[in-house]
Amino acid sequence: MGKLDQIRLLIAKEAARLMYEEGVREYRDAKRKAARRFGPAKGLALGEYLPSNAEIHQELQHLIRFFEGEEQPERAFQMRLLALKYMDLLKPFRPYLVGSVLSGAVTSRSDIDLHLFADTAEEVEDHLKQMGIPFDSEVVTVRKGGEFLDYPHIYLEEDEVEIECSIYPPEDIRRIPKSSITGRPMERADMDKLRKIISEMMKV
Repeated sequence: MGKLDQIRLLIAKEAARLMYEEGVREYRDAKRKAARRFGPAKGLALGEYLPSNAEIHQELQHLIRFFEGEEQPERAFQMRLLALKYMDLLKPFRPYLVGSVLSGAVTSRSDIDLHLFADTAEEVEDHLKQMGIPFDSEVVTVRKGGEFLDYPHIYLEEDEVEIECSIYPPEDIRRIPKSSITGRPMERADMDKLRKIISEMMKV
């Protein structure tokens, strides 16, 4: 293994550790923080030393399997049940499950990521208020190409598990976002697909 590959691997391992042990959620933040520990920021923050998100994800999966091999299947099962519960509560907004709970690569720090579709965030907020479900909200700005887009986020919590709901316009429901790990269309599951996944887990 050449020096470049060694540095990339070290940064990938450190970024995965930061995500696993310290709860850093974004691959971008984890790799930049990890890179600063291996040399001057300008030398490593940009360029070929940085590992891809896929490389970090692979190292993260190794850590999860090593430290949580026995607990992981049960945790994934319980979190998928909880995701299904909230998808049912939010059914009017055509929810999809994405992220680690869908893939199964969950830890004790994992949250549940849902995509909802509504004309306004207020519609979702009013729906939650009517059911007496507390929530927090914020607007997250995302850069796509040369423009910046604002997406409302709503945060719920149950049994110390956070449910993060990203709200998209209704017309975006057929525009599947690209995965930050693979660069391909993101894997996602509606309620029917999630029920099938849970049913298969119960057979094991």
